[in-house]
Amino acid sequence: MSESDFEKDALNSVFVEIVDSIYMDRRIITPPQPPRFNEKTNKVDTTGHHKELKEYWHYRDSIKKDKTRILLGVYDTITKISSLELEMIQKEIDTSGYKYDTLREAEEYTLDLKPFKNNKKFHFEKTSKYLHEKKWDLNDISNSLIPVGTVFISRIQFNKTKTKGILTAGASCGGGKCGRGFLIIIENKAGKWKVKKIVQTWVS
Repeated sequence: MSESDFEKDALNSVFVEIVDSIYMDRRIITPPQPPRFNEKTNKVDTTGHHKELKEYWHYRDSIKKDKTRILLGVYDTITKISSLELEMIQKEIDTSGYKYDTLREAEEYTLDLKPFKNNKKFHFEKTSKYLHEKKWDLNDISNSLIPVGTVFISRIQFNKTKTKGILTAGASCGGGKCGRGFLIIIENKAGKWKVKKIVQTWVS
């Protein structure tokens, strides 16, 4: 197996596991606003708040129980970990023992989404198929017109024995309103790649 195929195979093995751990769904991302302080009564006004919370939890549970495949946008260009991300993850792990393979001297490659087309939980589409996510309507709850969120993943840096790897990933609920970044450590045990650890590195 070539170095490029080795890296692509490793990423394909953990892709769905990573996505399932980090994805954001704008349909349930924002709970009701907390009660406001009423200056006239000098008290926190909780009128109707309990009802709003109850309705939100009920709605959130209904989304989680829905078996309809979740439409997610994927940034399918897989690039190297950026220098900024590297600074962040070096606070969590010593990266000196990890490096990139040559991947035909390329800096990036395109993730093929075909291997995941029959996934039961997620329906993956390229984000390029839609308007830029900053223009998405965060109030859209259709799960069909536009994705409920997006994900992106970096290339993998492997240790010398190629039994462990590190990469970064991010998730957004669209609209340019919310996002999170992660350091992900993967490990090959008994010939199978699995996610060993996920550490959140930034939030916006």
